[in-house]
Amino acid sequence: MMGNRGRQVKAGPLTVAGRVGRVRPVRLSALVLLFLLAPAPGHAQSAMDEARAVIATYHEDLARLDRTRDLLEKSLKTDSQVEAMILLSRIYYLWGDVRARDADEKLEAFDRGRQLGQRAVELAPQNPEAHFWYATNTAKWGQTKGVLRSLFLLPTVREELDIIFTLAPKHPGALALAGNVNLEVPALFGGSIDKAEEQFRKGLELDPKATGIRVDLARALIKRGKYAEARKELRRVL
Repeated sequence: MMGNRGRQVKAGPLTVAGRVGRVRPVRLSALVLLFLLAPAPGHAQSAMDEARAVIATYHEDLARLDRTRDLLEKSLKTDSQVEAMILLSRIYYLWGDVRARDADEKLEAFDRGRQLGQRAVELAPQNPEAHFWYATNTAKWGQTKGVLRSLFLLPTVREELDIIFTLAPKHPGALALAGNVNLEVPALFGGSIDKAEEQFRKGLELDPKATGIRVDLARALIKRGKYAEARKELRRVL
């Protein structure tokens, strides 16, 4: 049995006295062994619990993103869990989007987010969330850098989207990301406002309360000159 610090402990049989005074071995039951071998909740789990809570309410106090980011970074140094990497990738995306003070801080946050996402993909290639946050941070880094200056990233983002839709065909976030790619990328390089609108609408069918996707749909409608429809969608967000 492995202890918290990697020391190996040999578990021998327990003994109890029989009716005639002899000592006989008693094997631990499977249930007890599972209990003893199960890892105790530690710092990494606490950091992940806090991260989930912050993600749900970060708008109430943006400074909590700083603390959660630092806690998860610290926990990953001793316990490299894929779920923690995905959560931290998401935290870096949020931090870059609403907390960074300038373009340099945004680029640094999105770059760290995509590094974590890529590592999570390497460790868990069948996890759609790992692919999603890798692709999302990569796309956001490219958007911040400038679409034309970062077109070399476009094949990576599209490849990741294809993987996500294979693993999770009804992923609202991936539909939103695909729509934004089509909305931001010039038609010369494969962008399409029509496709963007279609993808945003599909995302809203899956998650009608996704206000971010509804704002994106309004942006697409404005680009198409459908101002009345755009106002209708924005009123629903409000």
